[in-house]
Amino acid sequence: MPLRRQVLAAAAVLATPPVGAQPMKIRLGTATPGGGFPVYGAAFIDGVRRLDPALEIEAINTKGSTENVPMLEAGTLDIALIQGEVAHEALAGIGRPPADLAVVTAMYPTAGMFVVRADSPYRTIADLLGKPVAWGARGSGLVILGRYAMDGLGYDAAKDFQPIYLERAGDGPAMVLDGRAAALWGGGAGWPGFVTVARSEPGARFIAPDAEGIRRILARHGFLKEVTQPAGSFPGQTAPIASVGSWSFVMARPGLDGAVAYRLARALGELAKAGNPPVQLIDTTPANTVKVAPTGRLHPGVVRYLKETGLL
Repeated sequence: MPLRRQVLAAAAVLATPPVGAQPMKIRLGTATPGGGFPVYGAAFIDGVRRLDPALEIEAINTKGSTENVPMLEAGTLDIALIQGEVAHEALAGIGRPPADLAVVTAMYPTAGMFVVRADSPYRTIADLLGKPVAWGARGSGLVILGRYAMDGLGYDAAKDFQPIYLERAGDGPAMVLDGRAAALWGGGAGWPGFVTVARSEPGARFIAPDAEGIRRILARHGFLKEVTQPAGSFPGQTAPIASVGSWSFVMARPGLDGAVAYRLARALGELAKAGNPPVQLIDTTPANTVKVAPTGRLHPGVVRYLKETGLL
């Protein structure tokens, strides 16, 4: 097909709402301002709106993944962004009863790491021992990822460092740049905190576990995966960075209407198929969802769409 026809065909798909789609409003839980989840949430809403404008999604700032889970269970949110480690603990019933939540879509993989000023003396995780480290907002799943990663290395994130927990995720970069924190923990391509430090005058250096550290972490916490952050994910990052992490998910409250989950899955699937999704949604595809979603946890409405498209 000539390029002009391909472009016109893609535009037609994006401009055509689902047949018989009824207006509906749902609530999406994100996290504190300044972190990656609110940015992703805005892109998610924009992407779904392109394909299904009758499905109105209201973004709600929360304390993050650890608050999103009980809010889904209580029905005060319809869908929410859940970091991988929080999803693992909730579904497995670690420290709480197992959560009856379903996956709508995979979001993206998160490689956990530290950022420090490029002119700082810190080059390894061991260099940060005893130093003030901003782990993130208390409700963030990234804090839990950091706890698991440090435990795998034989460290206690709350005792072997001077832990700083933020009221707002966006407060972390300033603390690194003015010296109140030696490092900021975070993760995810284009993560705002890392971008801010990387674009600053001193620039950024990223610190992740070495190959032996990754092996030790994965041996102790098998639900984590080796995740590599591609070169160019952040300004000035010229080489890929290997670390550990997991996939985050958009999850649904118990009893979410199957038609709503189907419409979300269809919109995201058509968006991926048409090409040029918002950059935050590049990994948010049906194929990735099938590949990484916990077994038996896909929402029935999503399963319906995946079967129609031949992915299940």
